[in-house]
Amino acid sequence: MLSVLIETRNDEEALARTLGSLVGGAVEGVVREVVVCDAGSTDQTHHVAEHAGCQYVASGGIALGIRQAKGDWLLLLEPGARLVEGWIEAVVAHTARQTMAARFSRARGSRTPFLARVFSGNRALADGLVISKRQAASLSKSAGSAEALARGLATKRLDAEIWVAPPKQQHRLPK
Repeated sequence: MLSVLIETRNDEEALARTLGSLVGGAVEGVVREVVVCDAGSTDQTHHVAEHAGCQYVASGGIALGIRQAKGDWLLLLEPGARLVEGWIEAVVAHTARQTMAARFSRARGSRTPFLARVFSGNRALADGLVISKRQAASLSKSAGSAEALARGLATKRLDAEIWVAPPKQQHRLPK
């Protein structure tokens, strides 16, 4: 059984898209729960999470979400990321035989050109992360966010795809 953790801040629309891609996993009994770890949203993120039946963690960050998760394996996703059909089988097969963390492959239309990847900031959670709860709990002691937890982690590539969440727009203050 898998617990999905999504760290969010003002991502109500993106969160809804990600939750939609998890429905198949819930129907199949693979997704046990979804924990939304909020980092101070001022939009309707909490309503989206609650209406979808998610566990909502208003404070305490990813570390509290990991502690509250009931699954032995965790799936960490960015709001807006969407898993492509076939992900359930790949994750079940991986968690049955591996102890190593894993990431999804990017869907063909979601891949960025090589030079764009080189010159842009690489998001560690862009490809999702499947990790054992034990390893995540250990890493969360020194990581302040899901992104920090995923950064620099040795992983295996899953035989499943993800549509990467678009980068968050940085809001500029008027001069």
